[in-house]
Amino acid sequence: MLIFPAGAENSLEIYEALKYNLHFNVFGASSKRDYAEMLYPKDHFCIGNFFINSPEFIHNFNQMLDAFEIEWIIPTHDTIALYLEEVAEQLHAEMVCSNKWASYVARNKQVMFDELKDETFVPTVYHAPYSDLEFPVFVKPNIGEGAKGACLIKSKEGFERLKNDLNNMVVCEYLPGMEYTVDCFTDRHGRLLFVGPRTRERIGMGITFQSCRKELTNEIYRIAEIISRKFRLRGAWFFQIKEDKNGVMKLMEFSVRMAGTMVFYRQLGINFPALSLFDAMGMDVTILFNDYPLQIERCIKTAFRFGYKYDTLYVDFDDTLIVNGAVNTTIVKLIYQSIQKGIKVVLLTKHVGDLNDSLAKYRISENLFDKIIHIIPGASKADYISPNGSVLIDNYFIERREVRERLNIPVFDVDAAACLIDESLL
Repeated sequence: MLIFPAGAENSLEIYEALKYNLHFNVFGASSKRDYAEMLYPKDHFCIGNFFINSPEFIHNFNQMLDAFEIEWIIPTHDTIALYLEEVAEQLHAEMVCSNKWASYVARNKQVMFDELKDETFVPTVYHAPYSDLEFPVFVKPNIGEGAKGACLIKSKEGFERLKNDLNNMVVCEYLPGMEYTVDCFTDRHGRLLFVGPRTRERIGMGITFQSCRKELTNEIYRIAEIISRKFRLRGAWFFQIKEDKNGVMKLMEFSVRMAGTMVFYRQLGINFPALSLFDAMGMDVTILFNDYPLQIERCIKTAFRFGYKYDTLYVDFDDTLIVNGAVNTTIVKLIYQSIQKGIKVVLLTKHVGDLNDSLAKYRISENLFDKIIHIIPGASKADYISPNGSVLIDNYFIERREVRERLNIPVFDVDAAACLIDESLL
């Protein structure tokens, strides 16, 4: 199956949700270089001219689908989901997404509000000549996401200054209360199997960086049920709601794609990408939900690609592999990745005491290393390191400096070892 485009936050979450699943062979594709290039194995990722406004898109996209033998496509952007639905008959793989009509409505807020205008959860939407405005009002693009181009207008004077720029904008009542995202799953029989509200307590770049579980109320469930039924949604989808001045939940938008912060409910047993794929394949799925409190905190993640080929990794023990009386799991991950790559791993240490007892204390097997070199204090580690195709990780600056000056190989303090981690490996 293919995640496209592969580099956005929600795309990365889909990959994380599927990469350990034995039933799926996961590929990614993008039109530009991004984080996904670090994440996927090289033979499972493609960068190409996959811009949907290009006349070559269908040809290029199908060539890539054929080369990777893709059967299923998960679109990760609303506009791309709609476009792929529109050209679905020309594609050489099936879509894992709701229908074309739902994709269109989800991308067009004015149509969405018109379709749901009789529902109590729809906010007041104002139309030209805007004679009935009750300030403040909220203005946002009819087609858009992540609050881009949206603004709060507090007075008639402010609105008059903006009035000539309202093409393709929606003017709504201002909702001053708490905002929530509700993650949902509807199966191919139209059954709404899961509704999971979560808070949006800290938001940046349209992404929820802090979130907690919100109680599923009858009010929220009713909104989910109506949207799911009216637009015949299928698979994973979500909607966003906000409280009005009276505490009543009002709909802001819904989406037929998967959200990046769906990772929240994945930790409680709801793997939305896997459920959606199994459902698309015609399988009945069962929800296994761990109904417990949970809080999520997110940050920007960093990945590296170190431009030096080496075949031997030398690692210190004290304050490197073991830090503050605990195993440094980052170094352990690097060691195991090195083993997978066929890189020789050497433990090089001046540890005082019985090294075997210390390894046993931390449950570290001697077999983890191709070689263990235990040297006496005062000896130079540079004397025991091969200068050809090697790197050293050591917390001690004087040792690193001597090795660097004598052997001219890369040396790393403990905090910098992460640049050797390969995110494309499990």
